[in-house]
Amino acid sequence: MNKLAVVALGGNALLRGNQMGTVEEQTQNTIDTLENLIFLVKEGYDVIIAHGNGPQVGNILMRNDAGEQLYNIPQMPLDIDVADSQGGIGYMIERNLRNVLKKHGIQKDVVTLVTQVVVDKNDPAFANPIKRVGKIYSREEADNLIADKGWIFKEEVKADGGWRRVVPSPKPIRVMNEKVIEDLARQGNIVITVGGGGVPVCEDEQGNLCPVEAVIDKDLASALIGARIKADEFYILTDVSFVYKDFKGPNEQKLEFLNHADTMDYLKDGTFAEGSMAPKIRACLSFIENGGGKSVVTEATKLEDRSYGTKITMEYED
Repeated sequence: MNKLAVVALGGNALLRGNQMGTVEEQTQNTIDTLENLIFLVKEGYDVIIAHGNGPQVGNILMRNDAGEQLYNIPQMPLDIDVADSQGGIGYMIERNLRNVLKKHGIQKDVVTLVTQVVVDKNDPAFANPIKRVGKIYSREEADNLIADKGWIFKEEVKADGGWRRVVPSPKPIRVMNEKVIEDLARQGNIVITVGGGGVPVCEDEQGNLCPVEAVIDKDLASALIGARIKADEFYILTDVSFVYKDFKGPNEQKLEFLNHADTMDYLKDGTFAEGSMAPKIRACLSFIENGGGKSVVTEATKLEDRSYGTKITMEYED
């Protein structure tokens, strides 16, 4: 049986921070990213692709806001916006991946799944919303939205200030259709799933699925599906080639190989910043704690070069 790899693409792998977000920009970024995944296919891996949606879902929310203000078009709830971004980004990845595979003479089917991810309605994250979404509002605009929609806002720390909506980010506990995802991947199809961390849903007392105004961490959801379907390797593609201790500080140190115990110590010591690397490290640990063989954090263009990337395993590799 082929090795199975789950590859999590960051939202900025498709849309760079200094870009407008045109379809031409996102298409080229997607092609550039996918070119670096082809070696896994050539090495005989079965591949599952997950992706972020931070910049894209933010744009969807702003379009919602403009539509409501200018044309009285009702805003869609956040779960619909996440599903919207899953479909759009999944289509973009699938179409371009089919072209990249064709260019390399590889015959494979690519399947995009709009994926729901179950969270616990009693997750403590619902009492402490911290994930910032959408546009920045003035104090007056925020107060009106609080009164009208019950949204929660936090003040921005940037120089220009303002207020931004915050939503909960609960822990994913189950990915819907995980057996279908595994079967498709094991049959040699490339599967695109848990986009943006998945569409968040919870179960009511009767076991019915209910929408949730929240967002799920993409890396945690990717690690979860990887562990549940017994993937061998888990890759997080980001904008740095390695994880560092004291990143950009006077004692910066590259961390190429880590075991579980040392990684936990670094987390407890605050080595990894909560706003950037710490969540990715937790996802890597979650994968290997639940049976995965190896987690790797690296930069997308360095994926093929095994000398790059921080590799995290339960015990140090020989």
